Amino acid sequence: MTLSHGRPYLAIPGPSVMPDRVIAAMQRPAPNIYTGALHEMTATLLPDLKRIAGTAHHAAIYIANGHGMWEAALLNVLARGDRVLALVSGHFGQGWAATARALGAQVEVIESDGTGPVDPARLEAYLRADRGHDIRAVIACHVDTATGVRTDMAACRAAMDAAGHPALLMADCIASLGCDRFEMDAWGVDVAITASQKGLMTPPGLGFVFFNDRAAAARDRADMVTPYWDWRPRAAPELYYQYFAGTAPTHHLYALRAALDLIGEEGIEAVWTRHARLADAIWAAVESWGRAGEMRLGVGDRSARSHAVTSISLTAPDADRLRAWCETEMGVTLGIGLGRVPPEGWFRIGHMGHVNAHMVLGALGAIEAGLCALRIPHGAGGVAAAAQRLAAA
Repeated sequence: MTLSHGRPYLAIPGPSVMPDRVIAAMQRPAPNIYTGALHEMTATLLPDLKRIAGTAHHAAIYIANGHGMWEAALLNVLARGDRVLALVSGHFGQGWAATARALGAQVEVIESDGTGPVDPARLEAYLRADRGHDIRAVIACHVDTATGVRTDMAACRAAMDAAGHPALLMADCIASLGCDRFEMDAWGVDVAITASQKGLMTPPGLGFVFFNDRAAAARDRADMVTPYWDWRPRAAPELYYQYFAGTAPTHHLYALRAALDLIGEEGIEAVWTRHARLADAIWAAVESWGRAGEMRLGVGDRSARSHAVTSISLTAPDADRLRAWCETEMGVTLGIGLGRVPPEGWFRIGHMGHVNAHMVLGALGAIEAGLCALRIPHGAGGVAAAAQRLAAA
């Protein structure tokens, strides 16, 4: 017998849980793609997306996932052989750096140990040593989905300004947009990318790039961009099809409109606060469980933890045993230890997008039941600690 029958809970760090309104928005016949209501609705998307990203500048939509957005951002600002500096705090930072390298850039890396972000002082020192200003871009994950490390993008900009360096600052916000506070213009970020399947609560398949005038000017010397990835026609289309370099992803657009309506109704400040409070409850539970046994939060410094995903270490192979038990017996699916060594000693909880207190408390209850059922040593009272944290907040 299993207790998992009923609606499952996908508590992984993307694709995130989709709201019923988002699912319902897609249940319609194919629309006219040439004129009319679809065009009018699409025109409403970019202003709302830019408000969430905190930018008054340019935005473009792609039919792509996050990996596609890595390429889109790089191709529009780089020439072959350009130097790129990657700040790496996990698996996805390494992935973006590898993509830049494969596209023909000369990639240099400053890497943290995965328990926190790269120290901005290291960035400043590295850029001061680049006296010829050959480094064209600094790329970093605002939140690395594998580790849950959050990079202080405003501190990165301050370090770049202190070094007097003109490189573009580029942020991967795939895990963070709509979950963690992000203010592109106020923080001095030149390019930001994201995708639809996490904080934006929409099926995977849409990608977005936001870029300011400095980045738009870099497009003039970029010599690797191809017609599909060129952001110029997408950001300022003369014809509707130029938004997407072809046929529109019609039903994804309806889903996105519904998701943006939900965010707008709640208010982005309230969305950020909700994610912060729910994350804090999860941290309280893990800290309680960790008082006996080997469970630990992957990021020690609270200020460097994502509010969208939490990475947790456990003795191998107990993390994999726990994940399997929670899914089979409780109907709760937890994230794998992506990019961690050994992977079976880690798991992740996704708490992004359409998630509330009872969902989080339910997931934590399933984890605590699994720890007991599998006789994995742990401290008592994790769920109670989470509940108390939510009540106090």
